[in-house]
Amino acid sequence: MSLNLRENVSLKPFNTFGVDVTARLFTEAHNEAEVRQALQVAANRSLPLLVIGGGSNLLLTRDVDALVLRMASRGIRILADDGISVTVEAEAGEAWHPFVLWSLDEGLGGLENLSLIPGTVGAAPMQNIGAYGVELKDVFAGLSALDRESGEIRDFDLEECEFAYRDSLFKREASRWLILRVRFRLSRVPELHLDYGPVRQWLQAEGVDAPAPRDVSRAICAIRSEKLPDPAQLGNAGSFFKNPLVSAELAQRLRAECADLVAYPQANGQVKLAAGWLIERAGWKGFREGDAGVHRLQALVLVNYGAATGPQLHALAQRIQTDIAVRFGVELEMEPNVI
Repeated sequence: MSLNLRENVSLKPFNTFGVDVTARLFTEAHNEAEVRQALQVAANRSLPLLVIGGGSNLLLTRDVDALVLRMASRGIRILADDGISVTVEAEAGEAWHPFVLWSLDEGLGGLENLSLIPGTVGAAPMQNIGAYGVELKDVFAGLSALDRESGEIRDFDLEECEFAYRDSLFKREASRWLILRVRFRLSRVPELHLDYGPVRQWLQAEGVDAPAPRDVSRAICAIRSEKLPDPAQLGNAGSFFKNPLVSAELAQRLRAECADLVAYPQANGQVKLAAGWLIERAGWKGFREGDAGVHRLQALVLVNYGAATGPQLHALAQRIQTDIAVRFGVELEMEPNVI
C-alpha cells in the first residue's frame, strides 16, 4: 500500500482552531507500514515530520515546511476480560469521544469522565488528558510507540510514560516517539467519580439517584456543551492554559486579596489555581479583537471567530500571560503546542 502524498495542502480542516496555513507535504497513515513509509519519505526529502491526530491541541502560527502526517489508523479490540477488569487496545487514529462511547456500549466504566474531549486516542497520552477528577493515567494499561531514531517498536508501562499534569515523556520527546496504539484498564464494576465540578448536582437535577457510567458521561457532555464551544461551530482548542501550580504562600496572599479565589491544595504542599478564574478576574472573559477572542462563557478558551490567524491568537495568549503575571504574580503556561 502506497502513501497518498499531497503538496501544498491547507491545514485548516485538520486543526480545531481552523487556522489556515499550508503544509509543504501532507499524508495520512492507516497502519504501521504507512507510518514507516512516511518516515522514509521525510528522510529522503530532508524534511521534518510533524505528526497530528485530531489537531485539537495545536496552534499553527505559520506555514509548515514539513511532511505533516495525520494518524488515521482504526481498530478497537479487547485483549483480556476476567469478568470485572477488561483490557482494551485502540489504534492511535481512533477519535477519542467515539471510543469513549464504544466503551460505554460495551458496559465498561472508567472513561466516562473523559467524555467529549476532542482529539484522538494516540494524542491522549501525550497530554495525559484529564477532566472532572480523572486523568488518562488513572485508566492506563500501556502503549506501543515507534522509536523514530531506531525504527523499533517499544511497549511502555505506566511508570515509563512519566505522566504528569498535562504532560508525559511523549510530549517532551515528540520528535522521537510516535504512538501507534494505546491500552486501557476498564471495569465492568463501576467506580464513579462524581465530586469534581457540578457532576453530582446535574445528576440530582435529572433525578438520577443511582448513576451508571453512561449517566456520568451524559452529565459531563451536558456540562461541557454549556461551557465549551463546539470547534465545528467556533474554532478553539479547548482549555488554552494549564491551571498553574503555585506556592502555598502565594495562594494565601492572593486569597487575602480575593476571598473567592479558586484553589486546590496539592499533596506536595503546592496549590493549584484555576487559570480560568484568574483570566476572568483580570477582565479578559468575552474579550475580542478582530476575529481572535476569549470565549464569553469560559475565560480559559481562546476562540477564532472566523479569520483569525495563528499569530493573532498567539499574541492574544501572550498578552493574557503578561497581564496575569503582573496582576497576580502567576505564570500561565499554554497547553496547546504552538508551531
